[in-house]
Amino acid sequence: MILADKITDLRKKNGWSQEELANQLGVSRQAVSKWESASSIPDLDKIVKMSIIFGVSTDYLLKDSLEAGRDTEEILGYNTAELGMDEKAIQMISMETANVYLELLRNISSKIALGVSLCILSPIMLIGLTGVSDKKEGMILSVEVAVGIGMTILLLMVAVAVAIFIIYGRKMEVYDFLEKEPIELAYGVKGLVEKEKLGYEAAHSRNLVLGIVLCILSAVPIMVLAVSDKNGMLTIVGVNLCLILVSIGVYLLVSTGIVYGGFQRLLEEGDYTRSQKIENKRNDVIDKIYWCSVTASYLGWSFITMEWEKTWIVWPIAGVFYGAVVGISSVIRKH
Repeated sequence: MILADKITDLRKKNGWSQEELANQLGVSRQAVSKWESASSIPDLDKIVKMSIIFGVSTDYLLKDSLEAGRDTEEILGYNTAELGMDEKAIQMISMETANVYLELLRNISSKIALGVSLCILSPIMLIGLTGVSDKKEGMILSVEVAVGIGMTILLLMVAVAVAIFIIYGRKMEVYDFLEKEPIELAYGVKGLVEKEKLGYEAAHSRNLVLGIVLCILSAVPIMVLAVSDKNGMLTIVGVNLCLILVSIGVYLLVSTGIVYGGFQRLLEEGDYTRSQKIENKRNDVIDKIYWCSVTASYLGWSFITMEWEKTWIVWPIAGVFYGAVVGISSVIRKH
């Protein structure tokens, strides 16, 4: 526990509000609030006074160590045995590590998002060329040639995307423990991360709204153009426009999700609370089997039918169904 957490813990144990503690120390309530959020550090004389008021030593307040006599699991809020480690293995995140990690996420978020968008856009040429060659007699391109060119472009775009995932994924491997293991933030880090997260909230909300709206509206070109389509050409255009809108929407969702996820990992919020990390470890095997099966089904269906404009629907359905699978497995374990 850092000083900020100890002040909060001891104040609540004594049943005092921030204002009541501030009165005893001769400071403002805002000062106490900043101490507890790790936005600022109390002066030494205030630390000495707090040790007298709380009945603890100054060493206890100043040293980032667990309180003697308390159960580690009670303090940390999770069962360390379930994670296959003890409290000594908890990694301390310094200010420098947090800053480097967040800066790395900002740099790679757009690249990873671009890779995902390339995968979505990859069948556009295949759909367009095969559609044109099939509908128009006397076209220079035969269906076979159109499929060959379209598949080549598709595979090239997917290959570029995979290269992006591998290159930038390897850069993130050193931080994998943030998703799986409990962490402890060094003094002042929590306040810094919370401040940056607060500053990013507006951009995150905007990108979420735009991304979701674009994905919803992506079906509009197909519906509008299909109404007046006589030879199927407008439907093909509509499908490609749909994929373009989806790719833009997904780009916004993925890029903002990566950055915002970094804040949640450091603060152990959302999907990265300590209890959730235990649950995630239990679901590791399920995750691998499930997503490998989904990927195999998607590729099999797509290559057999060559209806890439339809098979993408596998992913949103798989994402929703995954929640149900995890929920059911959790209920089964509890019983």
